Amino acid sequence: MGRAAATGGGGGGARRWLPWLGLCFWAAGTAAARGTDNGEALPESIPSAPGTLPHFIEEPDDAYIIKSNPIALRCKARPAMQIFFKCNGEWVHQNEHVSEETLDESSGLKVREVFINVTRQQVEDFHGPEDYWCQCVAWSHLGTSKSRKASVRIAYLRKNFEQDPQGREVPIEGMIVLHCRPPEGVPAAEVEWLKNEEPIDSEQDENIDTRADHNLIIRQARLSDSGNYTCMAANIVAKRRSLSATVVVYVDGSWEVWSEWSVCSPECEHLRIRECTAPPPRNGGKFCEGLSQESENCTDGLCILDKKPLHEIKPQSIENASDIALYSGLGAAVVAVAVLVIGVTLYRRSQSDYGVDVIDSSALTGNSLLLNSAMQPDLTVSRTYSGPICLQDPLDKELMTESSLFNPLSDIKVKVQSSFMVSLGVSERAEYHGKNHSRTFPHGNNHSFSTMHPRNKTPYIQNLSSLPTRTELRTTGVFGHLGGRLVMPNTGVSLLIPHGAIPEENSWEIYMSINQGEPSLQSDGSEVLLSPEVTCGPPDMIVTTPFALTIPHCADVSSEHWNIHLKKRTQQGKWEEVMSVEDESTSCYCLLDPFACHVLLDSFGTYALTGEPITDCAVKQLKVAVFGCMSCNSLDYNLRVYCVDNTPCAFQEVVSDERHQGGQLLEEPKLLHFKGNTFSLQISVLDIPPFLWRIKPFTACQEVPFSRVWCSNRQPLHCAFSLERYTPTTTQLSCKICIRQLKGHEQILQVQTSILESERETITFFAQEDSTFPAQTGPKAFKIPYSIRQRICATFDTPNAKGKDWQMLAQKNSINRNLSYFATQSSPSAVILNLWEARHQHDGDLDSLACALEEIGRTHTKLSNISESQLDEADFNYSRQNGL
Repeated sequence: MGRAAATGGGGGGARRWLPWLGLCFWAAGTAAARGTDNGEALPESIPSAPGTLPHFIEEPDDAYIIKSNPIALRCKARPAMQIFFKCNGEWVHQNEHVSEETLDESSGLKVREVFINVTRQQVEDFHGPEDYWCQCVAWSHLGTSKSRKASVRIAYLRKNFEQDPQGREVPIEGMIVLHCRPPEGVPAAEVEWLKNEEPIDSEQDENIDTRADHNLIIRQARLSDSGNYTCMAANIVAKRRSLSATVVVYVDGSWEVWSEWSVCSPECEHLRIRECTAPPPRNGGKFCEGLSQESENCTDGLCILDKKPLHEIKPQSIENASDIALYSGLGAAVVAVAVLVIGVTLYRRSQSDYGVDVIDSSALTGNSLLLNSAMQPDLTVSRTYSGPICLQDPLDKELMTESSLFNPLSDIKVKVQSSFMVSLGVSERAEYHGKNHSRTFPHGNNHSFSTMHPRNKTPYIQNLSSLPTRTELRTTGVFGHLGGRLVMPNTGVSLLIPHGAIPEENSWEIYMSINQGEPSLQSDGSEVLLSPEVTCGPPDMIVTTPFALTIPHCADVSSEHWNIHLKKRTQQGKWEEVMSVEDESTSCYCLLDPFACHVLLDSFGTYALTGEPITDCAVKQLKVAVFGCMSCNSLDYNLRVYCVDNTPCAFQEVVSDERHQGGQLLEEPKLLHFKGNTFSLQISVLDIPPFLWRIKPFTACQEVPFSRVWCSNRQPLHCAFSLERYTPTTTQLSCKICIRQLKGHEQILQVQTSILESERETITFFAQEDSTFPAQTGPKAFKIPYSIRQRICATFDTPNAKGKDWQMLAQKNSINRNLSYFATQSSPSAVILNLWEARHQHDGDLDSLACALEEIGRTHTKLSNISESQLDEADFNYSRQNGL
C-alpha cells in the first residue's frame, strides 16, 4: 500500500501520480483537482457524459483472520469504471487488486467486482485508535460512491475461563444459579450449557433460563436437576470447556403423622411410632428431627401386676416389706414440708409492710454479685473471695469499690417490689426507683449504708435477674408516596423507603425498634448472633418496590471463614432462614459491607444476622473501652473495661448504663479482632504509678473464657478493677490496660486522666452522630435529586448492545452477585440506586457515582456540578441546601 504522491510541475499546475488509477495528469491549481478526505486527488467527474452514480451491489463485510490465513474483502458496484480499496485512510496499490468486469444484461450497465487480501502481518503492524478497516471507492462518469467501512480483526479465544461454574447443594424447589464467564475472545464466544455431557435446551424447559449473562438459572430445583454441569464457550477459532460443577438437589426428611397408640403392655405402657418417610431424606438431606417413638403410662397410675389390680395385691406379695416403710416415710416428709412452706408463706405475707419479701443479704459475699439466672448461689454457706471477678452486667458504682468486690456485704439489704423497684438500705424505708435504666442499681453520691433487719430472720437472697431491664429502642415516622428515611440515632440501624414505594394518597406510620432484652434468637451449635434483632413495621403494610434495611454487624467479613445468614422471626416466634448472603435469590437481596448489611426487602418483620464460622480464622470484631468513676470511699477509683460486639447499638447500651452510674469514658474505644480459635481473653492493668496508686494483689489480671466472649451479645461483658490512692492529694491517674486474646490480637488502652470531674477531659462517645431528626421525608431524605435519578433510570433500564445497561451500573457500584434479583424488578436501575442511597447515607458521595457513570461512558458531567437550571424547583432547593 502506498499514499498518492504529488510533485510540482510547470505552468502553475501540479502533476499528481494516482496509483489507484495507474496514471499521471496535470491540474491547474486546486480548481482542477477534487480532494478526498485524506487529501488525495480524485479525477473530476465529466458532467457532459451521461450516466449515474455507482451503486454497490456488494460491500465489504467485517472479517476475522484465523491463525495465519489471509482474508479477502470484496466489492461489487454498477455502473463502475474503477473500484479501489482504501485501508486505514491510505489507498491500496493497484497491483494488490483483482478485478472482474461484466455487463448487466437487464440494464446494459457495466458491473465491476474487486477484491483484495489482508494478511495477519498487516493487521498486527497497524497501530491506530481503532480497528484495522477498509472501504471501497467506485467511480462512474457522474462521480464517486463509497462503501461502508469493514473492520478486520485477528480472531482468538483464550484458554482459561474468567469464571468457572461452582458446585452447589440446593434444597428441592430452591433456586440454582451457576455462573459462567467465558474466556476472552474475538469475536465474543457464545455459551452453551451441558448437563451430563448433553446440551441443555432452555426453549423446551420453562424452568431453565440460560439468557442471563451466560448464567444458568433453574428457578425451582427438582431432583432430576442433580448432575454435572459444564459451560461450553466457542467462537470461529476454537471451543473451550469449563470445569464441571456438580449440583446436588437434596430433600430433607419429614415425619409422618403419629400412629395410633398400641395396646397396653404388661408394663402398663403403650407406644406410638412415626417414620421419616414423608418424604424420606434423599441426596444427603437431613434426617428427621425429634423422636421416632413415644411411650407413656396407659392406666393413669392404676397399674396391673400379675393380672390383678394393684389394690387387690396383698403386702406379702411385695418382695421386701421394708420398702413400704421407706415410701411411707418419704410421703409423710413431703406432706410435712408442704404444710410448713404454706404456713411460712402466709405468715411472712401477713407480717410484711410492703406485701413482698424483705431480703437480708447478710450471707451475700463479694463474688455473689454475679447472681443471674444461670448462677444460683449457695444460700447456706457464706464465702469470701479474694480473686478477680468479671461482671456480665453493670452494677451500681458504690458496689464496685474494693471493699464491696472482695469482702462480705453484711450491711446491705436489697428489696424488690413488683419487679420494678429496687432499693438500697440507706435508712429505714428509703427507696430508689429504677424504671428507666434498671440494669444498674439505684445510686447517689453520698450513700451511708445502715443495717436493716427483716422481721423474718431466715436469710434469703433474691436472684438479681428479677430486676427490670430495658427491652427495646424504638422510633417512628409517617411516610407517604414521596418516601423517606427512618434512622435510629447512634445505632447504625436505618430504613429507606423509596419514592413511590407507598401508593399515592396513602400514608403509613412506620416504626423501627431494636431488641435490647434477652435475644429471642437462640443460636444452634456453632452459630452466633452477629447483629441486633431489628423490627420494622407495620407487618401488614405492602410496598410496591423494595425498601432498604441497614443492620450493623460485628463480623470481619470473609466468605472463606464465615457463612452468614439473614433470618426472620415468624408470627409464632420461631426464626427461619431467609437466605445466606452468598446465595442467589429473587425474593430479597443482601449486600454485606465491612460494618453493616444492607437488605432489600418487600415485607416488614423482625430480622437479624447470624454467622456460622467455617474455620478457626473466623473473626468477630469487638469494641473495647474503659470507663472510670470515683467510689463511695474517697480514696478508691473504679475502672470498668468493656468488651462488646462492634455494633453502635451494643456500645450505646454500655454508654447508657455508664451515664447512670456516673462513669466517664477514659480513652477512645478500639477494635479487637477476636478469633474463633477457642482461646480465652485476658485483661490486665499495667504500669500503675508506684507510691501513688495500688491495686489489690493478684487482681491486676483477669481472664474471661472463650465462650463467654464469643457469645457476648447476651449482655455487655466487662471486668472491674478497683484502684486505691495512698493520699487524697493524688488526682492524676495514668496506666495501661492490655486486652488480648491468647494466640490472637492485642489492644492497649492508655489511661491518662484526672479523677476530679472538673479537671477531666471529655471524650466523645460516638465518632459520628446520626441525624437528630430520626424521620426524614420527601426529597431531603435522598442524596440523589429526583430529576437526576429519573434520567439515570431512563438511560440504564434500556438494554444496550454494548452492555452499557443496568448490569454495568451495578458492576461499577461494586454489586457483582445475585444480579438475577434486579432482573425481576420493573426498574433495576432504581433498585440499584436505592441500594446506593442506603450505603452512602452518611457521606452522600455523589462524585463517586458520577465517576462510575463516566466510566460507563453514559455521562461526562459530575452530578455535583450539574447546573441549577437543569433541575426543577424542588431539586434546585435541595441541591442548594446540600452544597451540590
